[in-house]
Amino acid sequence: MGELTRPTALLLDFGGVVVATTNRPSWAGELAAELYDALTAAGCHELSAEHIEADLRAASAADAHWKNAMSRPAAPREMTYHRFWTEFVAADWPDAALAWVTAHAQPLCHRIGQLKQDRANRPGTGELLDTCEEFGIRVGIVSNALAGSVHRDHMAACGLDKRVAVQVYSDEVGVRKPNPELIRIAARALAAEPADCWYVGDNYDRDVLCGRRAGVGATVLMEARGTYDRPYVVQAEPDAVVADPHALRALLLGAAAR
Repeated sequence: MGELTRPTALLLDFGGVVVATTNRPSWAGELAAELYDALTAAGCHELSAEHIEADLRAASAADAHWKNAMSRPAAPREMTYHRFWTEFVAADWPDAALAWVTAHAQPLCHRIGQLKQDRANRPGTGELLDTCEEFGIRVGIVSNALAGSVHRDHMAACGLDKRVAVQVYSDEVGVRKPNPELIRIAARALAAEPADCWYVGDNYDRDVLCGRRAGVGATVLMEARGTYDRPYVVQAEPDAVVADPHALRALLLGAAAR
């Protein structure tokens, strides 16, 4: 690894970088119970809660495979709320139930985001943002998301929304990493060139590859749960690997000193 140049902007992934996530195995059962009550109230009685839960789990598994596959195209687009619910969850549901989830696709994706994982800020994030402020380095969030609104809620709840200049989520802009346009959107919003930005993510096939494709000044891999569980060989390597936000801050301080 060569010496890194101090960036104009620091672009951070959300899950794995700003927050650590913990999966909640009960999410599908909880959402299935909510959906069963809502569908029954709407007059749809054909589906049991068990049927709904099984389809939610099948959709989640299919979506995970789809996400891995979408790291191969040069410019993948994001899954839409409508497509997730009508094609991945409810393709074989009765017409009334299918129509109901079609009408509520966006808030249902938001609810999945709320239920599927618990999130906690990674230690050192505040100090990292303090250092960026000290050196005049603008900060943005660049993240894939089925419902970026859940991430925005978390950022607002812990006051981090006031400490970043822009948040770019794939569901809101229609493209997903490793499509380099996601990074380019954030860079333009910060009046920076990608070559003047560092991009920090926690996996190879989406984050490191996206940084390479966008031509960022440095691609930094931050270790998190699942970082080294690559779905296949990825022909991209990071400029630096850090363990956590504390180590990223140290890397940034070293570049700033030079």
